[in-house]
Amino acid sequence: MTVVPGSNGTALLICDCCRCESTADVAVTDAELVWPLIAGSGWTGSPFATGSHRCQECRDHEPRPPAPTPRGARTQGASYTVQVRPDVDAALVTPLTDLDAELSDLLRDDLMSAAARHRHVVADLHAVDVVDSAGLGLLVRARQEARRHAATFDLAGPSRFVRTVLHTMRLDGVFRTFPDTAAALRALTAGNATTAPVIPGRAGSQS
Repeated sequence: MTVVPGSNGTALLICDCCRCESTADVAVTDAELVWPLIAGSGWTGSPFATGSHRCQECRDHEPRPPAPTPRGARTQGASYTVQVRPDVDAALVTPLTDLDAELSDLLRDDLMSAAARHRHVVADLHAVDVVDSAGLGLLVRARQEARRHAATFDLAGPSRFVRTVLHTMRLDGVFRTFPDTAAALRALTAGNATTAPVIPGRAGSQS
């Protein structure tokens, strides 16, 4: 652990490179996202408390990674897929990269259309490592659109980062989550889409 909860509402940051320490006036727990604290202190590293972090001095001496290869604008084929399952009247919407503002703009129309046209929508997030505020907002709006049409909107395969964001924003009790699309489709086929409870930390578990 390199971000340690301290006393009196403080947190101790420990550099994994030079072992220097810094104290911040904010309380954290082991499972929380700490990247606002890390970034605000000029450090780099894991967005979670239990991860590798480096102080500003060590960060400045890190070898710079090679520049990314320029890419063109995203297209549907390269950014997401939409698959319809007529047997359960479900649309499987699969982002193929992080759900950021750019992808949200491309995905919005198809996702909202799926929420309005199908009885069930499953957002397959297995390829999404990180979601930003725009992506999270799109998921919330799509769920609201589905509910307007008496449909369900579930998440499959969310990463640890996505699950933690949902918990931090108090949305983990709003979205039902499954470990993968197969588990989600089994629930839909069994007719449990509106009755199975959400159990935080155990995606797709059902009583």
